[in-house]
Amino acid sequence: MSLFAKLLGRAPKLDADALRRLSEWQALPPVPLGEPFETGRYVVLDVESTGLDLNRDRLIAIGAVVVEGGKVVLRESFEIVLRQDRVSTKDNILIHGIGGEAQREGVDPVAGLLDFLDFIGKLPLVAFHVTFDQTMIKRAIKEYLGFEFKHAWLDLAYVMPGLLPEYARRYRALDDWSGYFDISNYARHSALADALATAQLLLAALPLAETRKSFSYKNLQELEQAQRWVSWSG
Repeated sequence: MSLFAKLLGRAPKLDADALRRLSEWQALPPVPLGEPFETGRYVVLDVESTGLDLNRDRLIAIGAVVVEGGKVVLRESFEIVLRQDRVSTKDNILIHGIGGEAQREGVDPVAGLLDFLDFIGKLPLVAFHVTFDQTMIKRAIKEYLGFEFKHAWLDLAYVMPGLLPEYARRYRALDDWSGYFDISNYARHSALADALATAQLLLAALPLAETRKSFSYKNLQELEQAQRWVSWSG
């Protein structure tokens, strides 16, 4: 989409197949958020981008895994690199390891984002520091698919200190909590590897949540909101 079109807020032109896929996804029924952990099904994700500027940087990659019944379902994973018109900087590539050639030969963004929607369906999402992942995905979907992506999200960056308040000031990053629970990460800053580490952190959180009488995704969302208030007021 051209800069001029973006400024005017014009929707991208999608072909008939893309419109059909998007319509089918939008017609999916919402998933109840009050299901107990032992029957709940969630998608845990992470993204890589051209940088950390929420206003200017672009989505490069998405990695995601399914958690169902209190287990990571390894056979249900998703990883995609979106084709980039402009390759990110060398310093940025050193972080996520997605080279210039891989970025230029990535998947067409329309097809890739539709694949992502097909993978997640209407399942609730989990991430660590949701604001970044959510912003990057929402912007890309708005640009390439032309609609506002509204979905259920859960942020473990607030859930974990809510469950273990005695560590709230010491542990802030995914690496901090991974170290506490002895969670290994085979390729830090790979979207799929970080999604898998985040999924393992979610599994570590579930029994702790139950001791606090939180038995569902919705309960954890309530805990997250309470912890956000504590963080803002503190």
